[in-house]
Parts: sequence; structure tokens; C-alpha cells
Amino acid sequence: MNQKVIIFDFDGTIADTVDALVTIANRLAVEFGYTQITPEELAMLRNFTSREIIKYSGVSLFKIPFLLKKVKGELKQKIQDFKPIPGISTVLIELYHQGYRLGIITSNSQENVVAFLKNNELHQLFDFIHSGVTIFGKTTIINNVLKQKQLKTQAVIYVGDETRDIEASKKAHIKVIAVTWGFNSPEALAKQNPDFLIHQPRELLEVIKHC
Repeated sequence: MNQKVIIFDFDGTIADTVDALVTIANRLAVEFGYTQITPEELAMLRNFTSREIIKYSGVSLFKIPFLLKKVKGELKQKIQDFKPIPGISTVLIELYHQGYRLGIITSNSQENVVAFLKNNELHQLFDFIHSGVTIFGKTTIINNVLKQKQLKTQAVIYVGDETRDIEASKKAHIKVIAVTWGFNSPEALAKQNPDFLIHQPRELLEVIKHC
């Protein structure tokens, strides 16, 4: 039997950074030419896909790589303040000790992720961390990781909190577990038909056991 590999998204899935990301996005709104997000709009945007959010914001596609770079720089200044999603650390430790191979694919910087994991004593759990920037999806990045690590699609499970995580996983032909404690709403995630939809980190242990 092949060793199962569990690939996690970072922001909103492992790290509790969603509120900080919204604050940073609002602070950069004038510089990058889009409108700030009100609390009411944020509740609405949680039901949107990534494409719909970009269209709604009015931000220029050409500016997005520069915006992401700026956001990552701001996150770096605050990385020591961020904590894991409540309950996720214990689950990650259990999965590691059960023999699963753990990895991270993120649009955040590798430097930020490594600093966060070290601050929270989780760095030893992960076999790989892959950072890559895509505007709409992660399919290319996932496929690159599968190729580099020589992973068989049937041995890989992806865990993420956004609709684009589900879309990318399906295109890469790997199973996907959508989590409702991050950015997208349970309703938005359910519409994308993930293999599993869970609401608490502890549910990961049971779901992965039966994948």
C-alpha cells in the first residue's frame, strides 16, 4: 500500500490569517485601485469563487502579482503574531505520527510559512512546502509538485478552504477535503462538490482514514 500524502493549503486552513488578509487588502485598496471591503460585503464574498471576487473588486489582472507580493511582505511583518486554526496543531501531529506524509502548497511565501511553522513548533511535521502564485487556480502547481515528488494521484489528498482548492484538485485528479473554518462559506464549498466537506479539524482524522 502506497503511503498517503496529505497536502494542505496554508492561509485559512492551517494558519488563522483570514482576518489579517482582509485588513491588509483594505489598506492596499487605494494603491491598487479597488474598493475596500465592508463587513457586509465580506459575508457576501465568502460565497463567491476566486474569479467572482476579482471581478467584483474591479482590481486589474495586471496588478494582481504586485498586490500579492505586497500582501506577502505585510504578512511577513506580522508572522510572529499568527496562530494555528484552533485544533489543527493536534490533528497535524496525530497525522504525522500515524505515518502520513504531510506537505503544503501555498500562494504565501515559503519564508512566511516556515517562520510560522517554527514559531508554532510544527515545522518538523512537513515533508515539503511549495510556494507558487496563480491568480485563479492551483492546478499547475499541484501537478508540478506531483511530478517533482513522484506522487501517484490516488495516494494524494488535498485539504483547503477555498473553492479554487476544490477546482484545482479535481483538475489534478486528486481527492479534496474542503474545510469550512477558512475563507469560503460552507454553501460555496458544497456547490463545488468536494469529496468531503468538514467543519472541525478533528474530522480530518476520520475522513482521511477512509480515503
